[in-house]
Amino acid sequence: MANSSISDSGKAPSKIVRAVLLAAAIGASAAAAYYGRGRRLRSRVVGIIPARFASSRFRGKPLVKILGKPMIQRTWERAMLASTLDRVVVATDDQTIAECCRGFGADVIMTSESCRNGTERCNEAFQKLDKYYDIVVNIQGDEPLIEPEIIDGIVKALQGAPDAVFSTAVTALKAEDALDPNRVKCIVDKRGYAIYFSRGLIPSNKSGRLNPKFPYLLHLGIQSYDAKFLRTYPQLPPTPLQLEEDLEQLKVLEYGYKMKVIKVDHDAHGVDTPEDVERIEALMRERNIS
Repeated sequence: MANSSISDSGKAPSKIVRAVLLAAAIGASAAAAYYGRGRRLRSRVVGIIPARFASSRFRGKPLVKILGKPMIQRTWERAMLASTLDRVVVATDDQTIAECCRGFGADVIMTSESCRNGTERCNEAFQKLDKYYDIVVNIQGDEPLIEPEIIDGIVKALQGAPDAVFSTAVTALKAEDALDPNRVKCIVDKRGYAIYFSRGLIPSNKSGRLNPKFPYLLHLGIQSYDAKFLRTYPQLPPTPLQLEEDLEQLKVLEYGYKMKVIKVDHDAHGVDTPEDVERIEALMRERNIS
C-alpha cells in the first residue's frame, strides 16, 4: 500500500508539470509569432473605461458621487481631454451604469458578466466597435483625477516601442503605501521595460524593512495594449504568478511579452474603498476642482 501511495502521489505533480509546460509552450509560440510579424505605426487609438457594478471591495463604485458627479463621469471627462485618443467608450455589464453614462453623453458598449478582469472587458468591447483601432487604452474607472498627459504618455510610449505589446505608468511610492496590498509596486529594467509587479514591497532587502533611500515605484492602473495582442490575451491560460498576486499584467510578462513603462510625477488617486471618496473630495476642494 505504501508503494502504491507513493506512485499515486507522483502522478498528480507530473500532470501539473505537463500542464504548466503546455501553457508555457502555447505562450512562447504566441509571443514568437507576434514578434515575427511585420510591425507598422500604431496610430489609431481608442480609450475604453471598464466599469462593473459588482466590485468585491466596493459595490456600485462607478456610480458613487464625488462632489456631486458619478465617479465614472469624472473619469470620462478627464479621458476626453487626452489628445491621443480618437474615441472614448465605457464598457459595462450593468444597465444602471450604462444609463448613467449615456445620460452625460458617453459612448457605451455592453459586455458580458463573465469577464474576469478589465483587460477581458476591454477586449470584448473592442470586438464590438464598428471601427478598427491599433491601440486600446484601458482607463481605470476608479481614477477620477487621471491626468490626460499620462494617457498620452503611455500611448506614445507604446507607439515608440515596436517590440512591446503593452504600456503602463508608474510613479514614486509613498512610504505610507509601502505595505498596502491595494497599492501595486513595480520594478523596471534600465531600458524602461517592466520586470515584475507585486502587491508586496519590491524589491526587498536583507533587513526586511523599507529603505527610505530607495526609489520604489507605484503602478498606476492605466495601461494600453497593441490591439492584436489584446485579442490574444484572453486565449492565454492564467499563469501562477497572475493568480497568486491577482494582477492581470503578470500574465503578459509570464508569457514573454514586453511591457513598456513610463515614469511620471503623479499622486495616485484611485478609489478602492468608500473611505477613499472623502480623501478624493478633500483633495479636489484643495485644488478648486468642481
